[in-house]
Amino acid sequence: MTGIELTAGSVALALVAGIIASSIGGAVGGIATGGKAIGNQLAAMMGSFYGPVGGVAGIVVGLILLALIG
Repeated sequence: MTGIELTAGSVALALVAGIIASSIGGAVGGIATGGKAIGNQLAAMMGSFYGPVGGVAGIVVGLILLALIG
């Protein structure tokens, strides 16, 4: 069974993709939850700032676990 080889490039790519995806998801979630109350633009901006807070932490934990397993 071959393990997954983590390189610096693949880790950087995973982090960048995760940051972008969590920013987009945070913006969409911000619009969905607070768009009517504070306006769509402000809700999207706040969501895109606060979305990566949880996303990046999850990506880092996942990469650490993948490095320990593989």
